[in-house]
Amino acid sequence: LSKATGPAEMASRCFYPLFFMVLAPGFLYGDFSKSAIHATNHKRIKREWVWNNLHIRENLNVTLPHHVGKVRMNLIFRSKTGTIYTAAPDMDREKNSTYTIVVEAMDGKGLHSAESGTATVRIQLTDINDNFPTFRRESFMFQVPENIRLGSKIGSLEVDDIDEPQNRHTKYSFVQGRNQDTFEIEPNPETNEGIIRPKKLLDFETISTYSFVVEATDADINYAYSRKGSKSLASLTIKVIDIDEPPVFVQPSYTFALKEESVMKKSVGCVSANDPDKAKREIRYSVLRTKYFEISTNGCIFAPKPLDREEYAWHNITVAANEVGKNNVVVPNLETHVPVYIKVEDINDNAPEFAEPYDPHVCENAAQGTVIIRISAVDKDEMSPRVKFKYTLVSEESNFTLVDNHDNTVNVTVKYGQFNRELVKTHYLPIIISDNGSPQQSSTSTLSIRICKCDEEGNVMICEEAAKQVGVTFEALVAIFVCFLIIIVIMLLIAWRKRHKKDLNVLKKNVEEIHEQLVAYDEEGGGEMDTTSYDVSVLTSACQRGIISPRMTMEAKPCVYSQVQKTPRNGLSHTGEMGIMIEMKKDEADNDGDLLPYDTLHIYGYEGAESIAESLSSLGSGSSDSDIDYDFLNDWGPRFKMLAEIYGLEPNEDLVY
Repeated sequence: LSKATGPAEMASRCFYPLFFMVLAPGFLYGDFSKSAIHATNHKRIKREWVWNNLHIRENLNVTLPHHVGKVRMNLIFRSKTGTIYTAAPDMDREKNSTYTIVVEAMDGKGLHSAESGTATVRIQLTDINDNFPTFRRESFMFQVPENIRLGSKIGSLEVDDIDEPQNRHTKYSFVQGRNQDTFEIEPNPETNEGIIRPKKLLDFETISTYSFVVEATDADINYAYSRKGSKSLASLTIKVIDIDEPPVFVQPSYTFALKEESVMKKSVGCVSANDPDKAKREIRYSVLRTKYFEISTNGCIFAPKPLDREEYAWHNITVAANEVGKNNVVVPNLETHVPVYIKVEDINDNAPEFAEPYDPHVCENAAQGTVIIRISAVDKDEMSPRVKFKYTLVSEESNFTLVDNHDNTVNVTVKYGQFNRELVKTHYLPIIISDNGSPQQSSTSTLSIRICKCDEEGNVMICEEAAKQVGVTFEALVAIFVCFLIIIVIMLLIAWRKRHKKDLNVLKKNVEEIHEQLVAYDEEGGGEMDTTSYDVSVLTSACQRGIISPRMTMEAKPCVYSQVQKTPRNGLSHTGEMGIMIEMKKDEADNDGDLLPYDTLHIYGYEGAESIAESLSSLGSGSSDSDIDYDFLNDWGPRFKMLAEIYGLEPNEDLVY
């Protein structure tokens, strides 16, 4: 207190020193500082404490005591703080992560008795990566089918790490065992597990069991504070389950070559596949979606017909292999495909021809050596740098010549000069183009050169238009021929149908109608003797037996009517001429459906010779005994003079022709 302070002031103002005490093991109280607390009417004010949370990193290797933090007490006029220190070294969060202590603050001895206050302080240890992971089991075993896809999950390796999640960085690795490159162990950052995945295809027939020793460690661990072992080991066993697999080709792809126009049924090449399973089933091959190749039972590919390189230079086909089970039946869902590339090698089977349709012209007053046009050729065969074309004229007597440019082209030039377009307006120049292949191929192409009238500077003044080349391709000719053939076949079918329909109509004619027509002719007239020439009962008997056309039996049989004889009347046994005539006509009618039905007798102009009325036809009548007077023909004029002379009694001499 100041010396100037009087007794009254001392009674109203006091200064109290404040002390802190920590009531917890492992920690020390802090220092204190003096603070004046003003009291009115000598009355103490109760102190208030604030809840304090402090943090300290575990396993601190520092000089003790180590500063932990400060606590604060609130007074009416002012707050007071105290510092807490750690007294124990290497505190481990995994053993005790939180400490709760009680701090007591007391004031100094004053006029009145000392007072104190307490506060609870929570101290949390901050985690560091100081613990290694350990496998939960000493051994792990998994089973996996041999057809598992690459990268798929086989199983998981579990470990325990007592550090907090942010300090768990487990790494897995193989330390023992063959074929370690077949699998990989991928850590899961969320669960800290090791996911086992295949890196290569598995094959039960090759390796059925994999055995490894795996290790789990933490590469980011702080070895200065770690008290346990640096790694954890466990055994890992992976068993492969046998699956019925499809055939496997010896190669992933095949490439073959053959020359075009090769002999049919010649092998192009062979593919090979086998059953990877223990069953070792037989393999059957097939070619998919192609009409150019077939495959034998042993996998050899061949072309059933010659190939043309100019059509397809390469053929990309797919060959399928299937396993054959019992009873020679293909096992379903076990098919493997392999690509096969077949190159068709070229042979010299095409002749060169003009590269394009040329339309040259030349002035009729062109001088000798004038270049008319430069021509080139192409070949459908393979054009290698060694291919050379040779151009020659069919006749050297023309007014044109060829000049070789030594680059597979030639210039067509004027040989003598001066043309006369009044005589010839277009010259046709045949050119033979040949190659140097084996065998050599050549063709003749015609160049149409128009003769034009030009001025002195060579500008064309008069020139006929080039005749358009109109041609029909071979494919078009074939199409036209096929169309004509179809039309002819259709016409023949229509004619045959009409003929057949007519025959059916004849055969289907009402039998009763025919019978009525035949019976009607049983009326005998013109003399009793006339009936001996024919007997209608023969036709009636045929009607009763049924009408069968000889065409329906397809057999040669004698006429039915010729075998039936009329019962002799009045002792006469002969059938007569009329009967024979009727039989002949009916035979003709039965064997030709296009003729009229002769059995109606409508067209007969023949009567029997035995009738007392004799013939009723005018065809057999004579003109000599006629009573008709034909003299009236003389009155009809010159046109009828000849008839009047033939039929008249006395010719008229006055008629003048």
